[in-house]
Amino acid sequence: MSKTIQCISPVDGAVYAEREALSHVDAQRVADLARAAQPSWVARPLAERIALVQAGIAALNETSEQAVEELAWQMGRPTRYGGEFGGMNERAAYMAEIAEAALAPMVVEDNDTVLRQIAREPMGVVLIIAPWNYPYMTVINALIPALIAGNTVVLKHAAQTLLVGERIAQAFHAAGVPEEVFQNVCLTHDVTEALIGARAFDFINFTGSVGGGRAIEKAAAGTFVGLGLELGGKDPGYVAEDADLDAAVSGLMDGALFNSGQCCCGIERIYVHQSLYESFVNKAIDWASALKLGNPFEPETTLGPMAHTRFAEVVRGQIADAINEGATPLLDPAMFPADDGGAYLAPQILVDVNHEMRVMREESFGPVVCIMAVKDDEEAIAAMNDCDYGLTCSLWTADAGRAQTIAERLQTGTVFMNRCDYLDPALCWTGCKETGRGASLSVLGYHALTRPKSYHFKKVSK
Repeated sequence: MSKTIQCISPVDGAVYAEREALSHVDAQRVADLARAAQPSWVARPLAERIALVQAGIAALNETSEQAVEELAWQMGRPTRYGGEFGGMNERAAYMAEIAEAALAPMVVEDNDTVLRQIAREPMGVVLIIAPWNYPYMTVINALIPALIAGNTVVLKHAAQTLLVGERIAQAFHAAGVPEEVFQNVCLTHDVTEALIGARAFDFINFTGSVGGGRAIEKAAAGTFVGLGLELGGKDPGYVAEDADLDAAVSGLMDGALFNSGQCCCGIERIYVHQSLYESFVNKAIDWASALKLGNPFEPETTLGPMAHTRFAEVVRGQIADAINEGATPLLDPAMFPADDGGAYLAPQILVDVNHEMRVMREESFGPVVCIMAVKDDEEAIAAMNDCDYGLTCSLWTADAGRAQTIAERLQTGTVFMNRCDYLDPALCWTGCKETGRGASLSVLGYHALTRPKSYHFKKVSK
């Protein structure tokens, strides 16, 4: 019996798109086609694969205007921000630029008598399971290096952004990437897990919840298939006493509330040196109060609805529990009349919080941020590390040496100084603890999607 996968628009609560999920038999056929196509794809010259991928990105850019409107309907991001094509293009261009060097053999010795080297070979068939919050950029992180390295790719996008996978696949096919080399599919969780358990894929790249990551690890148990997992986050910021206060407020509050707080590396906890605490909080209230919650198609809207009512319910529950346990809310929801108790959720700043509260321990992934005062670097380091997640930390100080000393003690994948919420494609995107494991972007992103193969050739017989 077939199952229909629906995208319920957060804009109006109506069904915006729906697709029939593939049966197990049909999904296995997709994987088989990808496996059959991989040898001829990797046999193409690297320069040709790069050119085809770049052509796919160019074709995708031609759909940007329509994509921005579709994103607003699917996950609520205001159209004034123009989608994700700037970041997508930056990442794709950089990964194409470094491909030849990243995939080149590591030559240990090469002379008249011996060749010793370590080559990089594609994994084979890569399954990308993509999230809805940045549905274009997160796909590009894995898709570009996977295809360039010679893998074939099957893409399963989130139900909330059903049309994104189709849009990307159509563009790449129009640019000349063979359909069997890159296929977009709609799958149920049980079919996905069955395929993983049957080793239909050689590598799985997943961005999503901790629960989703655990389900994938369980499905892959005993298969020895490689996994790249970017899971939850509860990213902190620290404002030292020598920080540029205005820059810190603007940077951290934008990092906390942009995209309705639905960012993998969004700021959810802010620790401020006690000497700046009161000033920071007051400026943060002013910053957040200027936001306009509303219909994402209205040009003045800076904060759209959350992607789904159930996501907003989680955040409302965390806020309510924290207030019941002594936290103080600083924003009056009445200032944001578009808050409808559903997907449209007013932003909130909480103080008088502690690390026993759910809102300080569990990922919120919504427009709420908690602020605490700390007395020094030691207290800030301990607070930032007191977390089950480890994706990014953001340090605000005028002293780069001080930031380096603090950064070396932080349990996280990326440390920012005087900025936050940004993926530099030249740097490895990774995490620790319950944020997951693996690497994307940078040279290491290519290494994650290839396997080493050693060559020891004795060129003489004696």
